[in-house]
Formats: sequence, C-alpha cells, structure tokens
Amino acid sequence: MRIHIVKIGGNLINKENLLHSSLKYFCKLRGYKILIHGGGRKADEISNKMGIQKNIVQGRRITDKETLDLVVMTYAGILNKNIVALLQYYKCNALGLCGADGNCVQSFIRKETNIDYGYVGDIDIKGENINAFLIKFLLRNHITPVFCSITHNGLGQLLNTNADTIASNIAISLANECKVELHFCFEKKGVLRDIKDNESYFHEINFHLFKKMKKNHIIKDGMIPKLENAFFALQNGVSKVSIGLPENLNNVNNKTILCL
Repeated sequence: MRIHIVKIGGNLINKENLLHSSLKYFCKLRGYKILIHGGGRKADEISNKMGIQKNIVQGRRITDKETLDLVVMTYAGILNKNIVALLQYYKCNALGLCGADGNCVQSFIRKETNIDYGYVGDIDIKGENINAFLIKFLLRNHITPVFCSITHNGLGQLLNTNADTIASNIAISLANECKVELHFCFEKKGVLRDIKDNESYFHEINFHLFKKMKKNHIIKDGMIPKLENAFFALQNGVSKVSIGLPENLNNVNNKTILCL
C-alpha cells in the first residue's frame, strides 16, 4: 500500500486560483492519498476583522480561549469544508476531519517551558496517538481524508496543532505497513537560500545542513518547525519527504528533497 500525504499551506489556501490549481494537482496523484491543511493566514484575516490580536512566537501561534474558538471555526469549519467541496467538484471523494473525529489525532497540551502557548497541542512520539486503522479503512474504501490542524486531548478539549506536525505523525503512523511519501506544498519552489529569490531553492537538504542553517539563522520562523517535522518523519520510517510547489508533486526534480 503506497500513500501520498500532502500538506498545503500559505497562499495556496488564501488565494482561490492557487487553491484550485493545488487541489487539481493533488487529485492527479495516483493511488491512496491524504490531504492536510493549515490556514494561519485565513485565521489572521478573520482575527483582524474580529479585533482579536494574534501572537506568534518562534513560528507558532499563542492560543488563548478566544483564539482557540477562532481557529476551530476557521480551520475545521470554513477552510476544511470549502476544500472538501472543491475536491468533490474535482471528482475526489473526500471526507473533512479534525483530530477529534474518529479519534484520529490525539494530542496533549504543550508543557510550559519559558513560553505558555495556551491551547496548543503536541503529539506523542512516533505517531502512536494516530488512529491509523481508521485512516487506512477510509483509504481502502476510496475516501480521501482531509485533516485540518485541530486535534483533541481525549479529555474533551480541542487543541490548535501545527499542521506540519500532524502531517509528519500521520505519515509515521502509516509507515510501518505502507510506503509513505510526505509532501509539504506551499507557494515557493522549495526551501530558499535567499527569501527574495524564488530560484535559489535547495535541491537537497540533509540533516547536518539543516542544523547548520538553523544555527546560523539562514532559516527561521515557520520554516523551522516545517523542517523539524520533515526530518522527524524521515527518521521514523517515512520513505520520502519533499518541499515545494503542488505542480511538482509528480516530478522528482524542481523541489527540495530531504535526506538524512
């Protein structure tokens, strides 16, 4: 069983034309596939309209109770259901889910260190709190799961959880029995050397280079958790991880390939 897991974010979700084209490329993937989406910028847009101030630290959103209600409404509601409706339009039979649905993704409230992230969820190591049985059941019955970045802690509490983290842990949970390829898609060709030059992307990044770039602040903000999750997936059985444009999902070139 070969599974493609695709995470989309950034302007691919915000801009209608990019979302349509991204979903078209996703639907062209042969075989079993799973879609995972973030939506931080849409949440920013709605929070501005509602007068709710955002607070981002180290690429992650601080989530108080008011912000949690906002992101649940945005991620699990507006974005998730619009994406599912578009996939149905493109003849991909999709089912929109958050982590609480079918107990698919259980997490725990992030432990305070020097930063209190609020209602933010982390997932236990190596995908152990993923309902892989249900996910594989859906796939075998030709239903494409579409996960938003909301999980739950098993105690009745929804939690805001990084979509890259969800993607990597779902990938790991399925990698024991399946060949899993994980693709992080956004509006850039890959991980850029120069943020102002879209052609400056790395064709390949190994773990040593990642640590060096992180130390030297060549990569920062949201790219740090993305790459951390990418390498975590590779270290735990996922066969391939790439970062780049949706149009290159089926292309072995023109994107950043991660390797250990």
